[in-house]
Amino acid sequence: MEKDPLITVCGAGGFIGGALVADLRAQGFARLRAVDQKPLAEWYQRFDDVENLCLDLSGKPACETAAKDTHTLYNLAADMGGMGFIENNKALCMLSVLINTHLCMAARDAGVARYFYASSACVYNADKQKSYDVPALKEADAYPAMPEDGYGWEKLFSERMCRHFREDFGLQTRVARYHNVYGPHGTWDGGREKAPAAVCRKVALAKRSGAHEIDIWGTGEQTRSFMYITDCVQGTQMLTQSDFIEPVNIGSAEMVSINQLVDIVEEIAGVKLKRSYKLDAPKGVNGRSSDNTLIKEVFGWEPSTRLRDGMEKTYAWISDEIAAGRASL
Repeated sequence: MEKDPLITVCGAGGFIGGALVADLRAQGFARLRAVDQKPLAEWYQRFDDVENLCLDLSGKPACETAAKDTHTLYNLAADMGGMGFIENNKALCMLSVLINTHLCMAARDAGVARYFYASSACVYNADKQKSYDVPALKEADAYPAMPEDGYGWEKLFSERMCRHFREDFGLQTRVARYHNVYGPHGTWDGGREKAPAAVCRKVALAKRSGAHEIDIWGTGEQTRSFMYITDCVQGTQMLTQSDFIEPVNIGSAEMVSINQLVDIVEEIAGVKLKRSYKLDAPKGVNGRSSDNTLIKEVFGWEPSTRLRDGMEKTYAWISDEIAAGRASL
């Protein structure tokens, strides 16, 4: 990469985008542009030595502003959340197609050298995720297409958009399929949080209140793999800087049930809680984890942070947020 290239991170006010900006700063990149539609006060991480822009990237003029003079553009911008959000806001999730479409157009016109798109494991065929002990998902399992309704279809369509902008216009696109990213400095309440943050919040609040009971969505037997944020940021940059052009899983291969996830957080918190299972709550597919054969073959690397280690850091951060009064009991 050239000396002092302008790197633009779209969705920088969010969880992954904020962590990416923080990591790029730590590496010494001097020219960073951070873009998000949220007011600056609502960004999870914000840095005064970065060019911070509040823009609604669903519109093409805003995307042109974001892409101007950019060497590398990371598109992490989307209207999304955990399963409770994406099952009840399908149209809102699909409208994120405007962001990627307009950013691809703006990046092409601005001569952006590298364009990263954050896709999701929600693109995978639902028929391959019906059992709790499901085989890990390979990249080829996205087809024949039957992704998560709403959010998954938008992600899969946007993957194709990136592919064809590369083939037709020469825009060097790179696509990662993220598997359940978690860690500090992300959403942990309000309805958009994902399972690791939700479990940490529920356990921490139960411990503080003395209620000693928490709700679990579904049976608790549904399985997932969860990737710690530092692994996500490392893999994202590795892929973006590489010559590998196909979508690739970036996720942990350590699959656990939601009940096992709760066990881990209870152990960290030093409590044992009664569990109330909400069988009518959104729970997503029965099983999903990342097959890392391809990423290991191409990069000799895979996400390696143990779930127990990552959850310790996540629980400590969320517990501190609650203690600081940033959520109500």
